[in-house]
Amino acid sequence: MDIDIGNRIFTKVNRADRELVEAFRDIPSSNINDMMNRLFCMRETIERRGKHEKQLLGTAVTVKVSDGDNAFIHLAMDMLEPGDVLVVDGNGCTSRSLMGEIMFTYCRAKGCAGIIVDGAIRDLDSLDRLDIPVYAASVTPQGPYKNGTGEINVPVACGGQVVYPGDILVGDADGVVVIHREDAPLLIEASQKKFASEEKKLDEYRRGELSEAEHNAPYAKLAKALGTGIYDEVKVYNK
Repeated sequence: MDIDIGNRIFTKVNRADRELVEAFRDIPSSNINDMMNRLFCMRETIERRGKHEKQLLGTAVTVKVSDGDNAFIHLAMDMLEPGDVLVVDGNGCTSRSLMGEIMFTYCRAKGCAGIIVDGAIRDLDSLDRLDIPVYAASVTPQGPYKNGTGEINVPVACGGQVVYPGDILVGDADGVVVIHREDAPLLIEASQKKFASEEKKLDEYRRGELSEAEHNAPYAKLAKALGTGIYDEVKVYNK
């Protein structure tokens, strides 16, 4: 009996609806993650590469590869549809680059909305010119193996998060947040309200409209609950 576990390609993806995806346009990753109890951001090692400021927003096409091997990434690239984000589980291996300028350019021509690599990339300076957001754990000029195997459109681990094919990815200067497809409808209104509330507060602060009582209230409540000692005097230290 032949077993193909670790050597499989699934050609179909149940993508989140495009209108649903677009509802998260221009909402910061931090606001979205806050509304999910701050549990769904990729690790800080997954950094935005290049000088561009374009938001990453799209639906996941996933690929899992052997350490330092990009053969199945090339296969996954041909399965991309406009608005997809290529999510690569490279097992965090950074000794060999998994993607570079030629692959970035190919993905861009396919209408790819972004690339996330839990591993290394190369040709970093090309990302200053290419209009595609790329996130990666590291950069190295060392090239990849091209032997296979791998899996495409299966659940993968990327930056400490599980990503399912069709999930929504949002990335900005802070990092990447993962929105599971079934959770997205619940998050839209809450994330939009969070963003609007913070923009209002920032505008007030910029105008110097500060309310110390309002700002202090939740933290004073916390200090009281902790039994924090508060002394209306100067602390004298032994010298």
